[in-house]
Amino acid sequence: MKAVILKDKVKMGGKIAPLYYEDVEIPKPGQGEVLIRLRTASLNRRDVFIRYGAYPGIVVPSIPGSDGAGIIEKLGEGVQGLEIGNEVIINPAIGWGDNPSFPSPSFSVLGVPMDGTYAQYIKIPAENVFPKPKHLTWEEAAAIPLGGLTAYRAVVTKGTVKPGDTVIIPGIGGGVATFALQIASAKGAKVFVTSSSDKKIENAIAMGAAGGVNYRSENWVKELKTLSGGADLSIDSIGGDTFNDLIHLAKHGSKIVSFGATLGPVNNLVMPRIFFKQMHIMGTTMGTPDEFADMITLFEDKQLRPVIDKIYPLQDIDEAHRQMDHGNLFGKIVLSIPE
Repeated sequence: MKAVILKDKVKMGGKIAPLYYEDVEIPKPGQGEVLIRLRTASLNRRDVFIRYGAYPGIVVPSIPGSDGAGIIEKLGEGVQGLEIGNEVIINPAIGWGDNPSFPSPSFSVLGVPMDGTYAQYIKIPAENVFPKPKHLTWEEAAAIPLGGLTAYRAVVTKGTVKPGDTVIIPGIGGGVATFALQIASAKGAKVFVTSSSDKKIENAIAMGAAGGVNYRSENWVKELKTLSGGADLSIDSIGGDTFNDLIHLAKHGSKIVSFGATLGPVNNLVMPRIFFKQMHIMGTTMGTPDEFADMITLFEDKQLRPVIDKIYPLQDIDEAHRQMDHGNLFGKIVLSIPE
């Protein structure tokens, strides 16, 4: 089969590791596993960060890629409830464990060190395979898993979003942020966004956001406070000074759920602003199998469709990663897998 291979580890802060598009053996499903003929895959920033050496436990050679959708081709011994020919979507959260509050020590994300979805075939534990929503194209199905799961846990499980809540999502445009907007809106919340791009704000409003502000404006925090009335819930992937701005925007008794820190550490944090507002600040990443199932059900019930920015053939993986690393994206980058 054709696959994209990561062969080299690099030190964080150095050059990006190359990828190789090569022929490798088709994997054989073992006990409790299925073999899937992948139709599509999609990119996450995790994939690029791994090439920069920014994740622990990198093992080479490995096939990257966390998101994918395809057709079951073989069943390993002991697999029940699935059939050859089923159209499926993959949950990339491997081995979460029994505690819904946090993952087990053996938890991992699909795609390095476990071979991932940048390939024509993948073997995967049967428990990580779910029916593909019928209303979605192959490209849309592959776009959902990691970003949709992360957003669902942040907004619904940790954020306990309710109809009428005001939700603020800074830095709209990335995959998880756009999923958070869709999920919060589907749950009846009023969503406000920020971006450095007026076009992205317009796109977000077209998706259901109630409004947004350009954070390059000198008084954007005051403007957003006036526009939104303050946040019942903020979904943050930015960190840095933006986290302090979200505290300023927060209502009393509100929540901030954090899943990233693209601006780095939060400096000059004034603790009384948190405890006098009786705030709840929570961290989250990925999610449980039940949350994945509930997320897929929400997409089916509300007929939600992920936003796709670009589609590339698998062999153009270098260009796809360049766009992920440097491009001005709104939504997901998807890979079509050759027959």
